[in-house]
Amino acid sequence: MSDLNYLYGVPLASADFKTIAEDFVVDEELGIDFTGKGEHVCLQVVKKGENTQYVAKLIAQKANVPVREVSYSGMKDRHGVCSQWFSVKVPIKKHIDFSELNSDSLFVLSQQRHERKLRTGCHKGNKFTITLRNVTQPLDILCRINAVRSGVPNYFGEQRFGRDGHNLVMAEKMFAGERIRDKKLRGIIISAARSHIFNQIVSKRVHEHGLAKTMHREVFMLSGSNAFFEDAISDENIARLASGDIVMSAPMAGTSEKGLTEIEKDWLKPYQNWCDGLGELGLKNERRMLRLIPQNLAVETLNETTLKLSFSLPKGCFATALLRELVNYTDASPKDKKEKDSKNEDTSEQ
Repeated sequence: MSDLNYLYGVPLASADFKTIAEDFVVDEELGIDFTGKGEHVCLQVVKKGENTQYVAKLIAQKANVPVREVSYSGMKDRHGVCSQWFSVKVPIKKHIDFSELNSDSLFVLSQQRHERKLRTGCHKGNKFTITLRNVTQPLDILCRINAVRSGVPNYFGEQRFGRDGHNLVMAEKMFAGERIRDKKLRGIIISAARSHIFNQIVSKRVHEHGLAKTMHREVFMLSGSNAFFEDAISDENIARLASGDIVMSAPMAGTSEKGLTEIEKDWLKPYQNWCDGLGELGLKNERRMLRLIPQNLAVETLNETTLKLSFSLPKGCFATALLRELVNYTDASPKDKKEKDSKNEDTSEQ
């Protein structure tokens, strides 16, 4: 992440991030109206210092089902206070009081019936409340707030790449012919490889063009959708961009050159081996929005060296992508837990 270009220049301020769990609060915004009936029980859980898989395991044990029967929309960080929804299949005539799972690190806020289980990515987004401590130049952060409100590069966070970029080392070996038998690990490595290529292309564009300027031709995405189309810049597309009907995008590499502009094809050449490998694995070219625009971004000065930020992001986006444009942050969460979690991909901020 340190090698990626900044949109507003390298921040002057530094600060500690996640000093205590309460410094990183995430509330999942699901956006689903539950039917109140059905064979799936949906649970809103607040967890502190625990990862998503651990909570899923507890729910499975309580329901006496395999852990694979417990589903959730997205992973949430261990190092924080995070609310998220889970679902588990429970016979209609059977009642389980999941509040019996409540402990110092877990609390069941809500328990509702629904006709469908939750699926990955079904939530709308996440609301973040982040406290920064030991801030060295708070005025620099305050001066950057208005700029960041208009958007930042939609980079994937460092969690995606494992400790010291280990997942990318594994990707290099995989594309060189090494077989990864573990299906879950292989998926993590593939995801890291595509995310790395995306970050590099976005960084290149930030350096050469910024994020506001459009090219003569762009691949646009329909807002709130994965659908995309290539078209020349025009009065109509300018109006659609202004209204938020469409957004600019960057490639998630896969097979074929469909959905790539000529300049993107050129930018992808240094990563051709990886692109070919992703194509051979059956992945198709997809797109991801280029710019991340926070909603309801606010800042509060708690004292001379402490600031509190709050904002909401769409699903699949990383709070650290926004944070890095404001401050040079240091993850101050407990070292032993960081080492344990960093072995694999952490999609906590999605």
